[in-house]
Amino acid sequence: MSSVPRLVIAAPASGSGKTTVATGLMAAFAARGLAVSPHKVGPDYIDPGYHTLATGRVGRNLDAYLCGPELVAPLFLHGARGCDLAVVEGVMGLYDGAAGEGELASTAHVAKLLGAPVVLVVDASSQSRSVAALVHGFVSWDPEVRVGGVILNKVGSDRHEALLREALESVGVPVVGALRRAQQVSTPSRHLGLVPVAERRSAAVDAVADMAALVARGCDLEALEALARAAGPLPGGSAPWTPASPTLHPTRSAGRPDGLSASAPVVAVAGGSAFTFSYAEHTELLTAAGAEVVTFDPLRDEELPEGTAGLVVGGGFPEVYAAELSANEPLRKAVAELAGSGAPVAAECAGLLYLCRELDGQPMCGVLDASARMTERLTLGYRDAVAVGDSVLAAAGTRMRGHEFHRTVVEPGAGAAPAWGVRAPVRRVEGFVQQGVHASYLHTHWAARPGVARRFVERCRTS
Repeated sequence: MSSVPRLVIAAPASGSGKTTVATGLMAAFAARGLAVSPHKVGPDYIDPGYHTLATGRVGRNLDAYLCGPELVAPLFLHGARGCDLAVVEGVMGLYDGAAGEGELASTAHVAKLLGAPVVLVVDASSQSRSVAALVHGFVSWDPEVRVGGVILNKVGSDRHEALLREALESVGVPVVGALRRAQQVSTPSRHLGLVPVAERRSAAVDAVADMAALVARGCDLEALEALARAAGPLPGGSAPWTPASPTLHPTRSAGRPDGLSASAPVVAVAGGSAFTFSYAEHTELLTAAGAEVVTFDPLRDEELPEGTAGLVVGGGFPEVYAAELSANEPLRKAVAELAGSGAPVAAECAGLLYLCRELDGQPMCGVLDASARMTERLTLGYRDAVAVGDSVLAAAGTRMRGHEFHRTVVEPGAGAAPAWGVRAPVRRVEGFVQQGVHASYLHTHWAARPGVARRFVERCRTS
């Protein structure tokens, strides 16, 4: 298990074509009959949706800031169980990590933690011989990062490709692919990145097929597979992460096929096009803690799942669907009633907006006495946070790391009982804790704090 063949797809900078190459490579390998494990460096929720389409397996994130470096290899092995090969898409430029934290959470950092060879995707559209200096710099910057191949993207012609290949001969890194400029695959973007798969399912399927064809035509799949298989064992002899522990199953029973007892609390998790941001490990942790997890769509379902004892509303794009969410008045009332009963409710970012009184003038659930609106300003970055008081997710003083990524603002930004005290970029309090509700802009990864899921499910049993 610790010697899973693996590649990290990186680039000198954002916009070089990492997502196209990584997703296309996943799909091309899958088309050859390989079981491919898809991964994404960093907190990105959108790219893993395309990875899932490409491989038929859940796309998973590897974030050394949110989860800590020590969990990167175990989470990778958890996702790669039973797979023939893993492809990891990087984030930003190869050496770009958490601001002010050196290499932490960079693609290079994750590649070293995994002992994985790196394939560098270079936008060659405006250069020829200079590509050698660029690649040489990335190869030599950190000797512990092994750049095992280069894929030339946006190549203009056969002559252009020949010049690029000739220049790179002196660097000693093989060219394992060249993709023509005219063959680029277009995927629509919006204010926070690509449009999620859930919003354009049919078109996304076609886009992934186009990426696979592009990569299969322009890349040496045999050489890339050989590079992946040369990776060797992961450093440190890591074991796969697991959501389960001996203390997590007080309601398990052999009487039901799923192992849950009839008293397993139902935790409703928002999904559908408006709420697409979630980590697979959250659902796995809730299930391991004894909950029966049921997904519902706030755009279409007028009732919460039967027997709902707790509610999780993650991130997404409620601002895009504000009118439709508002029009579903029966569900908004059901959410308000659940929250008013004191039942546990955990809301992150989009979930926070949904619980507000209004969003861009459209009535929302009214659980929180706050209003939300779109702005031109992007709020983006990692955050160190501490729980200000006790809540359904954490005891006062619990420290967690999170990530903010939004163009909205909530007024006021914190309730009488805030959710978090945040250290960066400035010290402030943020979010709302009231009755059983914990609502905040902060995206967190519960694998770093499994007790969050256990605490939430226990509150679902007792509330």
